[in-house]
Amino acid sequence: MLSTLRQLYPRQALLAIGGVYLALVVLVPLLNLAVPRGSFFHFSDYSVALVGKILCYAIVALAMDLIWGYTGILSLGHGLFFALGGYAMGMYLMRAIGTEGVYGSTLPDFMVFLDWKELPWYWRGSERFWWACSLVVLAPGLLALAFGFFAFRSRIRGVYFSIITQALTYAFMLLFFRNGTGFGGNNGFTDFKRILGFPLAASRTKVALLVLTATTLLLSLLLCRFLVRSKLGRVLAAIRDAEGRLRFCGYDTVGYKLFVWTLSAVICGIAGALYVPQVGIINPSEMSPANSIEIAIWVAVGGRGTLIGPVLGAALVNGAKSWLTVALPDLWLYALGLLFILVTRYLPSGIVGAIARGQQR
Repeated sequence: MLSTLRQLYPRQALLAIGGVYLALVVLVPLLNLAVPRGSFFHFSDYSVALVGKILCYAIVALAMDLIWGYTGILSLGHGLFFALGGYAMGMYLMRAIGTEGVYGSTLPDFMVFLDWKELPWYWRGSERFWWACSLVVLAPGLLALAFGFFAFRSRIRGVYFSIITQALTYAFMLLFFRNGTGFGGNNGFTDFKRILGFPLAASRTKVALLVLTATTLLLSLLLCRFLVRSKLGRVLAAIRDAEGRLRFCGYDTVGYKLFVWTLSAVICGIAGALYVPQVGIINPSEMSPANSIEIAIWVAVGGRGTLIGPVLGAALVNGAKSWLTVALPDLWLYALGLLFILVTRYLPSGIVGAIARGQQR
């Protein structure tokens, strides 16, 4: 196991990754659960949920880097896959409320309000956690598989692919905004009570979700690193740099792109499923085209084609966003746009790329 990890990353990188992971799964839980609330060193429940949310975004950025940084396919629709995973988990969480909703019905509150008499057929089985986990993978995975099959076979690429992924996301956002679809309309799902019988408001549950999210991020990072360092990764890089020549050599580029595209979508879906119980809400705004563009900004800021870079970019940008939206709410979007311009102009390879160049000098 250790020798395999050393093949993926040098020793110093492994120590840094391991140190951050231990801080997230050991230090943060101790500061939250063991340190008294009035203490200066206490890590609040709000901060635990905030860190968990940022880690979910880091997983999405990692998935985006796999398809954009290593395969050269810029997707502006990854917010859709993230939201689909969130909705799949949200259906289970809504059913887990039971009769503790506002109307005291076994139906979700929004269905009672809209005078629905029974659950639609696609809600069947949503009270089972294992079925929800299956949907988390199947919903974004099958959609990505179907969409990618037709798009890649038609050899749609470049800016045209980016545009149709953004159009797909926008179409789904409009669909989920409709009350008749059975997904809560513009309000989405909220007011969750418990997961697997554990109350979501409890500190221990929040810490457990944080640890699970950190572990998922670590495993996703190692999986992606393994893939890009394998023969598959070299083929993906060749697709990014000279797809026409690769096809001339006899490679089925459609199959490779379809695999990595679907895998990236599934990783986003898992991130969305982890996001919902920690944030407490999921609605169609998560599918907005602006969110997908923001994902690309995280990757660009951190360093495209580095894996670690997008994780760092997502953490830095969303950490700054959490502070600026409170301190200077009217200036946040301007700050984000300025950041992207500065990175594009002066750090085209991102923060990690700039650090790597500095070490080589």
